[in-house]
Amino acid sequence: MPHPEITLIGSDLSMFGRLRHWLRSVLGLDRAVGFTVLARFWASTAGLVTVALIARFLSPSEQGFYYTFGSLVAVQIIFELGFSFVILQLASHERARLSISQDLDVSGDAIAHARLASVIQKSVRWYSVASLLMVATVLPIGFYFFMTHQPAGQMVHWRLPWCLDAVMAVLNFQLDPLLSFLEGCGYVSQVARLRFRQAVTGSVLAWLALVLGHGLFAPAMMLCGTGSMSLIWLLGKRKLLLGLLQYPAGANRIQWNSEVWPFQWRIAVSWFCGYFIFWLFNPVLFAYRGPVEAGRMGMSLSVASAIQNISVAWVSTKSAPFGTFIAHKEYRQLDRVFAHAFSQSSAVALLGALTAWLGCLYLNFEHIHFGQRLLDPASMAMLMISMIINVMVFAQAYYLRAHKQEVFLVNSVVGAISVTLCTLIFGRYYGARGIVASCCVGNILGLLWATQKFQKYRRIWHAA
Repeated sequence: MPHPEITLIGSDLSMFGRLRHWLRSVLGLDRAVGFTVLARFWASTAGLVTVALIARFLSPSEQGFYYTFGSLVAVQIIFELGFSFVILQLASHERARLSISQDLDVSGDAIAHARLASVIQKSVRWYSVASLLMVATVLPIGFYFFMTHQPAGQMVHWRLPWCLDAVMAVLNFQLDPLLSFLEGCGYVSQVARLRFRQAVTGSVLAWLALVLGHGLFAPAMMLCGTGSMSLIWLLGKRKLLLGLLQYPAGANRIQWNSEVWPFQWRIAVSWFCGYFIFWLFNPVLFAYRGPVEAGRMGMSLSVASAIQNISVAWVSTKSAPFGTFIAHKEYRQLDRVFAHAFSQSSAVALLGALTAWLGCLYLNFEHIHFGQRLLDPASMAMLMISMIINVMVFAQAYYLRAHKQEVFLVNSVVGAISVTLCTLIFGRYYGARGIVASCCVGNILGLLWATQKFQKYRRIWHAA
């Protein structure tokens, strides 16, 4: 007769096993997605705390500076040139023919080994140069912008916070390609776990800055926490990284100009356009309508971005597996995994958008002061619709780019031009509501165009 305690333990383990199976099969929560969602869930929850602290400890004008800092730092997209995504895809393709031991020794196909080494060697060279260019560009741009558009009679001490924010952004910019490379090498769940630690550390440091009365230092402290966690984790992988950096790639190195650049330049243009699509709102509103309205837009965008980042996790964490499926021509498995991830990602975006909009509606209906720091409910609704569309298009882009192709180039250019024009024209004369309304219409048309291209190229590539 079995001991009752053993039976109980076995039952608990069985329940735990069923729960794990349900999380994997129904929600698609493997370790990589789980840690990524956990990190983004923390970032979203912490983001709400940050939003509350900003409303409590920053003036409406300082709130505008806070969010515009982030928009200007995002200029790093121009220097990034899509390298991080390309690095991940190249590493995952070469890693498919290699083995990496627990001791971080690489074995397997010699050509793949050389090509993998050349990926990180090229990346480190480029990011070292780009970091210098970035700090020499972003700092003076910020000084000029804020000195030119600071409202008369409103003393906001932004100079030192801006300097630290830009420097910390450059540090993280230098470390990001190493994380992308290791993620492509199969350390997806470990990188996802690191992202969670980064989110927690950065948030806590930012909160301390806000509570202690140094609110505009919060963005720099957030980046400081992120960078310090990256450095600590990368030290544990130094044997692998240094070994590949010193490995003689020779004639087997990846020929960047012929193999990668024809694909990468399209990614670079798309990401460059992404700045104008996603980051132009705050600076334009800051310049035309003042820091208060820019602050409302910034806080509303931070809510939308938090939901978007969580939603995209179901697809973004599949980038490396997508590359492996394609390398082995396992297209049926690729489509099955993508379809499952896409539906889960879209459902999470829809649920999050509805929750955020109802919250905004409640704050305004009850005349709660905090609601005045956000956009009005009508504008928030249009912003949430745009966010859901972005999640769907991002998912399609991850799938197509895993084939080392960039077919959304023209879409990105057209989108950037239209969003820039809408932002400049409608933002100047109609403010935030004009921007979100015009961009929402453009996003709906963009989704139809992107879906048509997605279906077309998927058929062509998989029939070959």
